[in-house]
Amino acid sequence: MNSSKPLIAISAFLLLAAVVFGVLNGSKAKSLRNEMALAKNQKEAAEHARQTAENDIKAREAKIAAGKAKLNENDGRVASAEAELVKTQTEKSDLQAKVQANEVQIAELQKHIEEMSKSPANPNPGEPSVAELQAQLDDARKQLENAEHEKTFLTEKLQPGTGGQMRGPEVMMQGRRAPTFRSSVRGTVLAVNQAYNFVVLNLGDRQGLEPNAEMLVLRDTTIIGKIRISSVEPSTAIGDILGNSLARGVQVQPGDTVIYAGSSS
Repeated sequence: MNSSKPLIAISAFLLLAAVVFGVLNGSKAKSLRNEMALAKNQKEAAEHARQTAENDIKAREAKIAAGKAKLNENDGRVASAEAELVKTQTEKSDLQAKVQANEVQIAELQKHIEEMSKSPANPNPGEPSVAELQAQLDDARKQLENAEHEKTFLTEKLQPGTGGQMRGPEVMMQGRRAPTFRSSVRGTVLAVNQAYNFVVLNLGDRQGLEPNAEMLVLRDTTIIGKIRISSVEPSTAIGDILGNSLARGVQVQPGDTVIYAGSSS
């Protein structure tokens, strides 16, 4: 009887210990479940934040791509505007050179008229009279006025905000019908501009001269070169000297004769 009491005490102690451990294990299991639930919530929140960040990055990339496309478009417009500006400035420079050439031509014709006005009579019957030279001078001045008008239009086109259209030389010549050129017509070189490599002739629209016609230049009876007509007025014309047609050291001079390149006379 006495030996069973210790066994009962030990059993009670073990039972009590088992109860204590059971309570502790249950509390620990509950804590683990709470921690697992918290970790799951944190994972879901992190996944949501990652998805949101990816969407933001995609939106920013799309916005950057659109900005780059717009920038490229603006660059193209700027390049086109710069090219148009360079072209207009070049045309203006060419026209300025033409205006200067016309001014030189007028000065030379004026000087020629003054020299002939001082003479009581025309010493060379084959040379044009003072009246003819005056008419040629008026034509040259008319060319200069037309060139000045073109220069004005180009200047307005260079101004920002202006939409004026530029008129080319072909518009100035529109409506004029030049008669068929007679190859037997002969003319004379009135003036030579070595700086711009052109000559002024006493032939024009009235004699049937046409732009781009080629003329032979004669001195006495020898052909010394060739010119190409670039501008035609009623009684005068301007021709470009074809440099490769001149012999070394030879230059076209006032008084040289010109004939149509297809003429046999």
